[in-house]
Amino acid sequence: MTNHTDLQIDTFLPYMRDVSRCEQSLRELNTMWRMIEASAKMNCPVEAKAILPTMAATRAGFNRLEEELVTSLVSEKVGSVLDEIGTKAQYVIDIVVRNLFERTADVGFLATDKELCTFVAGLHENDDMIRARLRAYRNKYTVYDEIILLDTAGNVLVQIDESTPIEGTTDSLLAETLASDTYVETFRATDLRPGKKEALIYSRRMHHPDTNAVVGVLCLCFNFEHEMAGIFQSHRDPALRSNMLLLDGRNRVIASADPLWIPPGAAVPVNRAASPQLMVYGGREYLVRTFSSAGYQGYPGPTGWQGQVMIPVELGFSGKISNALTKLDERTAEGLLSHAQSFCPPLFEIMQAAETIRRVVWNGQVMTAGQNGELLKLKTILEQISETGARSNELFAQSIRDLYETVLSANLSDAEFVSHLMVDLLDRNLYERSDDCRWWALTPELQSALADPHKSPETLARLNEILGYINSLYTVYTRIFIYDDDGVIIASTDFKEDGLDVVGSMIDEETLMRVRGLSNDQQYTVTPFEPTTLYGNRPTYVYHAAIRHPDNEMRIVGGIGIVFDSEPEFAAMLKGAIGDKSDVSALFVDRTGRIISSTDATRPVGDVLEIDPALLAMKNGESASRIVIHDGHYATLGATVSHGYREFKTSDGYVEDVIAVVYKQFGEERQQSANSKAVNTTLEVDLGAPPGREFATFFVDGSLFALEAEYVSEALPASEVSPMSMGSRPERIGIMALRHEDEGKRFVWVFDLGHLMRGYKSEINSASQVVIVKRGNKSIGLLVSELHGVPEFQASQITPTPLAAPDTGMLVTHVIQANRGELLIQAVNIDHLFAVLNNEEIPIDASMKMAA
Repeated sequence: MTNHTDLQIDTFLPYMRDVSRCEQSLRELNTMWRMIEASAKMNCPVEAKAILPTMAATRAGFNRLEEELVTSLVSEKVGSVLDEIGTKAQYVIDIVVRNLFERTADVGFLATDKELCTFVAGLHENDDMIRARLRAYRNKYTVYDEIILLDTAGNVLVQIDESTPIEGTTDSLLAETLASDTYVETFRATDLRPGKKEALIYSRRMHHPDTNAVVGVLCLCFNFEHEMAGIFQSHRDPALRSNMLLLDGRNRVIASADPLWIPPGAAVPVNRAASPQLMVYGGREYLVRTFSSAGYQGYPGPTGWQGQVMIPVELGFSGKISNALTKLDERTAEGLLSHAQSFCPPLFEIMQAAETIRRVVWNGQVMTAGQNGELLKLKTILEQISETGARSNELFAQSIRDLYETVLSANLSDAEFVSHLMVDLLDRNLYERSDDCRWWALTPELQSALADPHKSPETLARLNEILGYINSLYTVYTRIFIYDDDGVIIASTDFKEDGLDVVGSMIDEETLMRVRGLSNDQQYTVTPFEPTTLYGNRPTYVYHAAIRHPDNEMRIVGGIGIVFDSEPEFAAMLKGAIGDKSDVSALFVDRTGRIISSTDATRPVGDVLEIDPALLAMKNGESASRIVIHDGHYATLGATVSHGYREFKTSDGYVEDVIAVVYKQFGEERQQSANSKAVNTTLEVDLGAPPGREFATFFVDGSLFALEAEYVSEALPASEVSPMSMGSRPERIGIMALRHEDEGKRFVWVFDLGHLMRGYKSEINSASQVVIVKRGNKSIGLLVSELHGVPEFQASQITPTPLAAPDTGMLVTHVIQANRGELLIQAVNIDHLFAVLNNEEIPIDASMKMAA
């Protein structure tokens, strides 16, 4: 939640109609409370003496809570918006950095390609062959729009983009690259890309294949504009209320989801500290979130780059509401609302204040039961409190519901967005794997070695050396191996040092047949996600491509396999998507619900996730979110089906759908509704009926019960019960202190009436009350679910139940037929109740009775 001390409430209130309505209803409730309190003091000060302190305390509490609640609600809404745009801002930079990390490995590997190095060293001049090789690389790694080979003087030897021919460069990146023993990352205007205002280039020096002398430079030009457009299109707010940006270290826009709104080159305000302050750009006020990258596998990303999302304040709180609560059954909706304390503590406190009002009225009605004279004035005031309070509570309950709906809507939207990001990260990552295996299969040394039927120990050693170098650059693989045309593995790495010796073993026949069926070097095949000996009998994907004869590309002489390190890589994707949130879990599953990866230790890989089959059957790229019960908790669920990346899984023939699922817990499932019972059990009053018997009514498990009002002293909040463990009967849950001016403080045992009725303990929540019952000189407390009222009933409405004799031990001996018989109220027999509990006297000693 946003820090209240940093929040300017009046700045945001005009944009939050629901909070303004809540504020108005609070003021009306406060005014009503003042008027009724004043009326009680003037008209019946003596009779109201017992309840005036509670009325005053409640009024004072409303004064304080009105300000705190509004502040907290504004803070919650501002915090929700900042969290939402912050999630997207962080993902912008994280996706970019993960993508560019792969580029650093690419340039490192390609710069050592023997064919390219031989050409740059001047050992042959077949530039058409080299251009074809570079284009073959570009066809595999489609994120590049230009590849250039330079000599040490900056002359262009070969380029693949003939639409922008260049002869050479005077750019300083040439000297910087020639002097560096690693890659050089450049983002700015350059004569190497004359048609672009800014270009992102990864360069690395190249060495003579025999002497190791520096002979030139390789430049991989990343298709930056196309990549950023794809990120923005995939992850920007569909309603276009916000703008998604990529910034440099000077807070200058280098890519914008809407360049007509905020153009590249513009300097914008940033908010790295998540401050709940409005920031001005172009004469308009915005909420802003800014994130730098934490890096990926040691790669920090381009210096200073940041992801940012900006949303105008007038649009920030006007998003689509999900109506999630109205779509739920009433019990689930009420259970969710019962967790308001964790959502917004002042909101929970104001709900408790409403319960206090109800208890004040109920106690007053009990006190005035059967009384005449001046007490009738108090009874009238209590009726005013009850009627006005009921109307205010109804309005207030709707405000609570509206505000909770807003929070749920934000969480549902966030869950759906996070699941979308998860499959995007997965598809982008696995796209690179399909590129790798196809390109490495074109390595001339591998082709020549497999074409030679007589493989010397030196040849095999060289093969292992090549694979080891590749694996050192591409660390997402546990092993890279090659096999001959019979499927026998002849060379392999053991990058993660798992000790598995796979050389000499064979790949499975089905995979070998698929590899032999690959018709060109653009095709590849992937094993299903299942346990494999190549990964220690753990499940993973193994990517395969055919290695072809160097002189006859139609002849397959073997293949290459790359074993994806799925456990840590998938786990990193999930963890990166949900961060350090302890109440959120994320999973990858297949179309059958089988788990591929999970952050939930209770749901390991290979288990089947219990999930709505409709979510598993969604179309590619489709997302959904909803409220569910998950592990006994209310939770938001977001799910998205993978949709591929570039040509991967979209046009390359590979089909392997993965569904990302994310859960965020809201609190434990509540088995019974704590609120709204009284709304459904309003009693009809016959104004012409003669005076009847008065009963104090209350709820247990949603059913209405009654006690004769003359035996009831008062009701107290169940939170005041002190638990006691003295080896007694399970229905006895503790003791409660009673305060009376003439008696000081004394204690009574408290019994769970629900437990007495049904045989197991009741759930205690904010609505739970303890009804104090007195018979003669003995008193006990009864835990009930909620108070109802103190109505009158005619003798004709009260009928005995069967088997109601005293020796049966039944507590309910009569049923009251209210509302023309449509509502049945169970009347608890006081004599039977005390007979059942006759051995539960509280010992009178110094520890159990003390002065007030």
